[in-house]
Amino acid sequence: MSDNKIASRLYPTRIDIPAEAREKIVVLLNQTLAASLDLKTQTKQAHWNVKGTDFYQLHELFDEIAGELEEYIDMFAERITALGGYALGTARAAASNSILPEYPFDILDGKDHVTALADRFAPYAKHLRAAINQTDDLGDLDTADLYTEVSRTIDKRLWFLEAHLQVAEIKSENGASTVKGTQQPVGVR
Repeated sequence: MSDNKIASRLYPTRIDIPAEAREKIVVLLNQTLAASLDLKTQTKQAHWNVKGTDFYQLHELFDEIAGELEEYIDMFAERITALGGYALGTARAAASNSILPEYPFDILDGKDHVTALADRFAPYAKHLRAAINQTDDLGDLDTADLYTEVSRTIDKRLWFLEAHLQVAEIKSENGASTVKGTQQPVGVR
């Protein structure tokens, strides 16, 4: 998070979570908000620019994922303010505070977009799981629950993205469609 003190500044509230814990939670939530905004815009970048034989399917999938992320952005921002914090939700704040790498602008092929998104969903999912533990340790089970809810969907979306890539990865390992870790072709027992 940037050095801007507003990221951890609190306004008065009657919520019963100690201010010291809320400051830490708000900083974490603002980091999540930045990454969520960044991931949403990167997903829209893929949505707008995808080409290839799977264009329509991926175009629709990416738009659906971006819509889900938009809902989570709002939920994270509202949780920040419920805790007495300031939600830092501008594009500039997201760009300077996101944990995600920049999206490649020079790709068009559907598989390349799927790979790029999977490479961003994985660290985002890891961040969410770490945040579940951190907010639980700070005594904020409601925020931990919010992170858990989002984590389940992000893991599912990562699975959806990776499912587009896994057959090619399996085939490239030994030249035939086999179950990873075995030498038997898929479907043979």
